[in-house]
Amino acid sequence: MRGCRPCRTPARHWSVSGFAVSVLRRVCMSSKFSCIKSHCFQVIFNRNHASRRNLKISCFQDSATKYFDFVVIGSGVAGLRYALEVSKRGSVAVITKAEPHESNTNYAQGGVSAVLCPSDSVENHMRDTIVAGVHLCDEETVRVVCTEGPDRIKELIAIGALFDHGEDGNLHLAREGGHSHRRIVHAADMTGREIERALLKAVDDDPNISIFEHHFAIDLLTSQDESDIYCHGVDTLNTETQQVVRFISKVTLLASGGAGHIYPTTTNPLVATGDGVAMAHRAQAVISNMEFVQFHPTALADEGLPIKPNKRRENAFLITEAVRGDGGILYNQSMQRFMPLYDEREELAPRDVVARSIDDQLKKRGKKYVLLDISHKPRQEILAHFPNIAAECLQYGLDITSMPIPVVPAAHYMCGGVQAGLHGETNIKGLYVAGEVACTGLHGANRLASNSLLEALVFARRAVRPSIDHLECLSLNIQDSNMWARPVLPLSLKSNTVRDIMLQTRVIRTELQSIMWESVGIVRSTSRLKTAEWKIGELEIEWEKFLFRQGWELTMVGLEACEMRNLFCCAKLVVNSALARRESRGLHFTEDFPYLEESKRKPTIILPSSSLKLTWSSRQLHKEPH
Repeated sequence: MRGCRPCRTPARHWSVSGFAVSVLRRVCMSSKFSCIKSHCFQVIFNRNHASRRNLKISCFQDSATKYFDFVVIGSGVAGLRYALEVSKRGSVAVITKAEPHESNTNYAQGGVSAVLCPSDSVENHMRDTIVAGVHLCDEETVRVVCTEGPDRIKELIAIGALFDHGEDGNLHLAREGGHSHRRIVHAADMTGREIERALLKAVDDDPNISIFEHHFAIDLLTSQDESDIYCHGVDTLNTETQQVVRFISKVTLLASGGAGHIYPTTTNPLVATGDGVAMAHRAQAVISNMEFVQFHPTALADEGLPIKPNKRRENAFLITEAVRGDGGILYNQSMQRFMPLYDEREELAPRDVVARSIDDQLKKRGKKYVLLDISHKPRQEILAHFPNIAAECLQYGLDITSMPIPVVPAAHYMCGGVQAGLHGETNIKGLYVAGEVACTGLHGANRLASNSLLEALVFARRAVRPSIDHLECLSLNIQDSNMWARPVLPLSLKSNTVRDIMLQTRVIRTELQSIMWESVGIVRSTSRLKTAEWKIGELEIEWEKFLFRQGWELTMVGLEACEMRNLFCCAKLVVNSALARRESRGLHFTEDFPYLEESKRKPTIILPSSSLKLTWSSRQLHKEPH
């Protein structure tokens, strides 16, 4: 398994705001990799490898504690696909923050990339992925994903996903920016929604899977046995009943999506507040490549619509990459085509190039949006390929078959996340990751269009076998679920105090998002990053002091407060990683180091530091076990 050999590459360390940041060519994922000390307590281990019993313990539970063989955090494509496989070997709890369909998967328009055309090849897909990732991709991961992709598509179709077909009866394959061939399997411009529908139906029909919606994941439950850290489940907050519910499991899959809402404008749904990365970081998981935040070049710019929306959107409406892949052309507001000025691939350049080009046009001209025109294509073809986009624009008076679409970049995808091996394994035993929360090495410095759903499918499937092995080979008996301190609701606080805390938290959240957009956006500089680092630190201290003055306690939980601590955690990880990378590569462009440097073609790794001055956002609520 990759990453199990001792790492021979020397690391360089610098001190960055309390984190140890190492840049490594290869990271060892063995237990020796993590040497952080934490509080230990007695857990009974029975390492009987001969035992192959399939534990069915979900019936032994009360309303506050539930026991399952597998716990899945997140109900997007990665979480659901994994749940369907491991349910064949045990009981599964799928924990989702809102309704089951409310995930980044559901908002994915373009499709899933896979080599399904005879004129295409795995080598072509690999090359496109590596070029888009500016040669920071892990080649072994790229090969695995591009090779296994076609089979994962066939499995989706067998489950019931309905994709578009051409007149010849074969799958209709679209082309998007950065791809040299047509290889995007899609369902019009609502691919994610169709995949989510098919997977949710299959999950609903599976008696071994229980979905717990409106359960916000607070913190992972971990212990330490000598040098190994183990994950035993997760604490959650049922946001409908306002009850803390503890899930105990032998295996946990983290598939909670990204952190788009560290920025003021994002295509991500409201649930994308970086909960998974923040929880994993607090649990001492290794984090990688957080500086690479992808801004989608073309989100719908409401300012340019003939009829303005009545209120600000919770998340920006995405205009899929496939519009440019189908021949869409970008113009500035003077109707001058500008992409040929920036890249020979023009509108089909990778997303990082297009986003920076648009950003440059907006700054030079003092405008708030550019125009994306597909109206030169036949009307029926446009409506057939992009019915969702056409309907959304038409309700605001814009007919995309005859008028250009106003677009602007928006935060879209985190290429970094929890460091994962080739089977989704982390440095924490019993914790696996898949989807946007993971950093597998596939995307490198920039994600190739439509590779995200593909990666989620491949790694959800690859995590199954080691998860089952862990379940069967390690019999770990949690005799007392109260061995961790339980989070508590702020019932001791007056209602007006809780209201004041919520209102102030919203103000702080807006301030954090403004700092990130102004100083940690598409184009960065060392001075702006250092300013952001200082401002975020001061803002976090200000917020925590306010909380505790109001009577808030370290073990108290509330949805908005817990989201805020996760946003702070992720924002700091992004800033610290960006400061560590002293070159411009892919999604990280800095004015002080505007060129690629071969010597710095290495992932950024963040380890928790024992010397870190703990804030509320960086400590587990149950840090002191009973």
